[in-house]
Amino acid sequence: MKNFAAIGALAAAIVISAPADAATAKRGSFGKLPDGRVVASVTLANARGVSATVITYGATLQSVVLPDRVGRRADVALGYDNIGDYLAKPQYFGGTVGRFANRIAVGRFRLDGQSYQTPVNNGKNSLHGGTIGFDKVLWEVVSVKNGPVASVTLRYVSPDGDQGYPGTMTVDATYSLDEKNNLSIEYVATTDRTTIANITNHAYWNLSGEGSSNGAMGHVVTIPAQSYLPTDDGAIPTGDYKPVAGTVFDFRRARAVGDRVRDARDQQIVWGRGYDHNWIIGTKVTPTEHLMARVSDPVSGRGFELWSNQPGLQFYSGNFLDGTSSGKAGKIYREGDAIVMEPQIFPDTPNQPKFGSARLEPGQTYRNIMTYRLTTGQPAKR
Repeated sequence: MKNFAAIGALAAAIVISAPADAATAKRGSFGKLPDGRVVASVTLANARGVSATVITYGATLQSVVLPDRVGRRADVALGYDNIGDYLAKPQYFGGTVGRFANRIAVGRFRLDGQSYQTPVNNGKNSLHGGTIGFDKVLWEVVSVKNGPVASVTLRYVSPDGDQGYPGTMTVDATYSLDEKNNLSIEYVATTDRTTIANITNHAYWNLSGEGSSNGAMGHVVTIPAQSYLPTDDGAIPTGDYKPVAGTVFDFRRARAVGDRVRDARDQQIVWGRGYDHNWIIGTKVTPTEHLMARVSDPVSGRGFELWSNQPGLQFYSGNFLDGTSSGKAGKIYREGDAIVMEPQIFPDTPNQPKFGSARLEPGQTYRNIMTYRLTTGQPAKR
């Protein structure tokens, strides 16, 4: 018995002496849906004052708290502080969007000679999977881990025929945070029948703070892309690859979002009411991540590099935030108050063979990994 007691004391000592700077994952509750199901939350936090909260409704990134250059913390991700607002005024704030993120022309595509119709919910087109996409369903928590890398994995099983898409698709969304301020989101999906997949995260960023009056038009952006996809007036790509050189879409050198976001001389800007386009970072999904964008806020010193394995970056300048939603700080969200950067394959790929393929076959694994290398403007700890 003494030996067992000694072993127990040793185990307790090991737990107590675990590194104080290990990242943590803490479970919580975010309320209930009208049918009584509980919406869970998991907050990932590290010793540098960075945290990220994920809720199971929509596998949503509900909050990202980041210190500024003098250590003041602020939530830099737009969203709500209660489930009721996510239900009443959905705006994709931090949501996981799919099965097919972005737009499909007239909501229709063909696979192996068969036509499929998805809900039309954005003018005459389908957006972010349809009327009840992945951002509007309850996911389940399958794993929560502490350690050098804290993480939570959520799962949703989308049945055959869901929103018109073929095949039963099983999707895992893993959010992780480490002590180097790397916030990663990984989507993995499989199917039992040929289908299409394009899953990403729709976080809205205001690095001055989601309740700040500064907005995001002063954020300085770099996108290492030589070309982008022009669209028609419904935001469907025309199929052309247009060079960014000499246009308002040239972010190869860092410049503020607001420099030319209202330039009415460019019809693309007029149609989109700002930026809502896909930049071509590569031609296909790659085995490893590559740089998609850099974003910095000169006011607070906060910023991030975005890395992903995807070929396209949808950059949206918050053009349709219309002052009808108020966020966690009790301030309304106005046009230009945040920006969105979504790594993905190109919009309308199922209808445009030039863009590659969106097919996912049984036995294959879809994977989209994105990492926000967050910066605070503070010197790194030694």
